[in-house]
Order: sequence, then structure tokens, then C-alpha cells
Amino acid sequence: MRRLTRTLYGICMSGVGLVAAQRAHFSQPLQLKGGGVLPAFDLVYETYGTLNAAKSNAVLVCHALSGHHHVAGHTADNPANVGWWDNIVGRGRPLDTDRFFIVGVNNLGGCHGSTGPGSPNPATGKPWGADFPVVTVEDWVDSHARLADHLGIDAWAATMGGSLGGMQALQWALSYPERVRHALVIAATPKLSAENIAFNDVARQAILTDPDFHGGHFYEHGVRPLRGLRLARMLGHITYLSDDQMAEKFGRRLRTGAGSYGFDVEFEIESYLRYQGDKFAGVFDANTYLRMTKALDYFDPAQDHGDDLARALAGARAKFLVVAFSTDWRFSPERSREIVHAMVHNGQDVAYAEINSAHGHDSFLMDEPHYHAVVDSFLKRVTT
Repeated sequence: MRRLTRTLYGICMSGVGLVAAQRAHFSQPLQLKGGGVLPAFDLVYETYGTLNAAKSNAVLVCHALSGHHHVAGHTADNPANVGWWDNIVGRGRPLDTDRFFIVGVNNLGGCHGSTGPGSPNPATGKPWGADFPVVTVEDWVDSHARLADHLGIDAWAATMGGSLGGMQALQWALSYPERVRHALVIAATPKLSAENIAFNDVARQAILTDPDFHGGHFYEHGVRPLRGLRLARMLGHITYLSDDQMAEKFGRRLRTGAGSYGFDVEFEIESYLRYQGDKFAGVFDANTYLRMTKALDYFDPAQDHGDDLARALAGARAKFLVVAFSTDWRFSPERSREIVHAMVHNGQDVAYAEINSAHGHDSFLMDEPHYHAVVDSFLKRVTT
């Protein structure tokens, strides 16, 4: 009991403490970029800090592929369930809850409470499954705009996110330029390379070919395609880490008792990847994974502008911070600099930081002092 009390006290002191999810229902149909329509939908979200009287201090945090609305703090039912970006949210932290009202939302198509493939299809009463439409970054931003209206927020003081979340922060400034004053685009890219699309396709094939997938309608069969989802996560996790980080953490170390020259888990890195795969497969939805990776593939603001990124970004009015990490080979610094160069060409207000980090693509989640100092400095310039 003492240990639990100390744990809870430590969490409360270091972050935002106890948090609870909220749900907003939207009965107006949402037209999707791919041509589909959601007749109605729910968004699950969390908030941290207090919305000021002018409703001018709101910051939207957009999540990456496997993220969700639980950005910071811990939940009453599980004190160990600390938010995925807890290290950046709280009193005195870059996302200072004494200054900002922070909103984290689970995207449409997700599996953490917002309407997604596991939700009931109003036309059948059964889970949507494979019939849930493919959603895009633009669709997510449109749904976020409905949430902002619901909360009475005319404009965000800032939108921010890492990886796929950074793409959403950027798209917000393009879709609703008058509703975003600042945008923090972290460890992101203006579009996926062929190599990244290839990684995503292999991950999807692992799921689609799992015998328990049942064409996406596995809910009705009482099974889940755990093997495919596990493999997809293992592949993805390799791309999130840097080679140096894997060498430092695992090297070629063998597990105790290894050396059978068989196909069981023998190297520490194998054990780690299988643990991560099993952990992820236990809590995530395969249909959601398929849709999140497709949203990544389709994101390309320049496509409708003759592949001219500068022209695509020209309408944004926000002040930008673009952050990249030296060992991120999934979304390399060169890709972030494409965004910066386009904005400089347009004469837009953009700051750029390239952080030396050993953590690869996952660096945006880490408590890196230089990285946090850059974000903190930028956010301190945000007037509320």
C-alpha cells in the first residue's frame, strides 16, 4: 500500500495527476475524402489545464499511428497507465497546464473509444469491421474541427504532434488556416517515401493474410488476427529505433541458455521485438492498424498542387516550429527540411531544430532536454 501511495504521489507531482476521458457525439454526417460518409460519430478525448475566458489558450495534441487520447496523467482504474506524452505536459513543462488548455483526441477509426471498425455499424447493428471506411489525415482534421466547435474553441493557440501527429498538425494549418495560430510539426514528413509505403504494405499483408482476419470481420468469429498484428508491430518497431540504439541496448547478446541452433528466441533483440509485438497485439485493433497506415500512405498535401510543396503550404498563416532528429531514418531530417525550405520560399514564419538523439524515430516521445527546451522556448512565444 505504501509503495502504491508513493507511486501515485510521484505521478501526480511529475505530471497532471488523475485524468478521465470524455466523449462527444456528433449527429451530423461527415463527408470523407475517399467518398464515404459517416452518418454520425463519437470522439473520445481528454483535457488538461483550464480553458481561459477568451478560449484562446487551447492546444490540440494529435497522436501518431498507435497513439490515442490519453496524452498525459494516469487513469483511476490503472495508476500505471501513464499518458504516452506525459513527459511534456504539466506545470512548468513545455505544454504548461498553468498556461494552456490541452486537448488530446482519439482519431476516427481508432480503437480507444472513438468511432472505428469495432464500433456498431448503425445499418447492421454489428461491428463495422471491414466496412468502416478508410479515413485520411484531412478527415481527422475535419472531425477535430467539430470537436473544437463542441468545446467552443474558435482557434487553436497551437496544434502539435509527432510523426503522423505532426502531419495532422500541419494539415490543420492548411485546412483551417484561420483557426491555427501556431503549429509544431515534429518528426514528420510532407509525404511518405516509397520505402515507407513498402514497410506499411508488408505490415498490412501480415494482418490481411492471417487466417483469423476473416476479411476484416473477425469480431463476428470471436477471434483476433493476433499473429498478423504482432508481426506488423515487430516490423514497425524496427523502423522506430536507430541502429546505434539497438546495438547499445541489445548488440548480439544471447539470452541465458541460448545456443540451440534452432528457431526459438535466442538473441535479446528477438526477445524484445516479440515482447513488443505481443504487448501491442493484446490492446490494438487490426482494422485500425490497416487504416492508420493507409492514412500515412495517402498524406501528400502537394499532390493537388502539381507536386509543388511551396504552393501547397502557401495558404497557412500559422507560425511553425519544425523539429527533426538526427537518427530518425524513418522520417529523416531531410524530409523535415523540405517543409522548412518550402515555407522559407513562401516567406512564412518557420523555425527549425535538428536534435542530436540516439533514439531514432521514437525520439519525439523521449524526455530529451535539448528537444524539450526547443519546444518550451517556442511555446513561450505563444500568446494566450
